[in-house]
Amino acid sequence: MATATEVMGKVFKPGDKVEASGIYKVTHDPAHTQEHDVTVIYDKKFPPCNKCGNRPRFKAVRLARHIDSHENF
Repeated sequence: MATATEVMGKVFKPGDKVEASGIYKVTHDPAHTQEHDVTVIYDKKFPPCNKCGNRPRFKAVRLARHIDSHENF
């Protein structure tokens, strides 16, 4: 798993592997929809948009460990 320093500020596109779980801001084609936040899970892939395909870009807003990977749960 990547560190917060490695992930924060980095821009991801559909098909990229999620390096750290957390909340990410998604930017689509502006003609399609406004920016919004989503939760993504480590080790999955960032998905394409059903409307604008591979245009979305994802940028970490706040990282958090998924409960399934936390040693206390």
